Amino acid sequence: MQLTGIGVAGCGRMGGPMLAALRSAGFDAFGYDVRASSEFGDLAPQMRALDTFRKDLQILITVVRDITQTDDVLFGMQNLINTAPKLQTVIISSTLSPKYVRALRDRVPTHITLIDAPMSGAAIAAKEARLSFMLGGDTEALAHHQPLFDAMGAHFHPMGDYGAGMQAKVLNNLLAASNTAMTRLVLDWADQAGIDEEALLSLIHTSSGQNWLASGFNNIEFARDGWDQDNTIGILTKDVASALDAAPMGADTTLPETVRKAIFALKPRP
Repeated sequence: MQLTGIGVAGCGRMGGPMLAALRSAGFDAFGYDVRASSEFGDLAPQMRALDTFRKDLQILITVVRDITQTDDVLFGMQNLINTAPKLQTVIISSTLSPKYVRALRDRVPTHITLIDAPMSGAAIAAKEARLSFMLGGDTEALAHHQPLFDAMGAHFHPMGDYGAGMQAKVLNNLLAASNTAMTRLVLDWADQAGIDEEALLSLIHTSSGQNWLASGFNNIEFARDGWDQDNTIGILTKDVASALDAAPMGADTTLPETVRKAIFALKPRP
């Protein structure tokens, strides 16, 4: 079966480059977003109005911000589950609570394949088609859709049945949030001690404190941002909340809660 009718819902910081990567790989993919198509530059010709988007949709990749927007796409304002007549597969690439993702199986008709495929790598990796995907779903379904992931990413991690990819992603992002909070604290303290930022980042990159944010500090677009509800730092707090929502019964959540508060408190760094 050919991979056709590929639609990306949510063509923002991550979804837009993912759509561009699919098209660069030769897929006749198209996009939908609540913003006007004129806001999408070179991608504007591939952006569709909702009626046209749902008409040809066979494989839906959702890259919207949160559970509320995902519910809108699937069942609410866009209601693609019930109004896209050719829909065969839904690929969830947003980072959401694993509990919510698993519960979708009881809400989506059984003839529609569900795959959870959250990704990691920030916008720069999306633009360079080298995202890391954490994959959950039926083995045959994952194999069938692998060419799509090949077009958008460079690293692929099958984690198990549907929902396992999202569980792995929120655990990964809990570590990313921890690294973000501590790296920013260390850099602030270094400023006060008169230590040059670049010299310290170079040291960290080759020493025991090495981490993703510090090593990519000058390339990660949000590395210097303060917390804002609509930016990536704000999304990190959502991701920590998703990890907490799926925490084991009786787990000590003191440290993740502390990390979340630290992310909330981040101020822009010059």
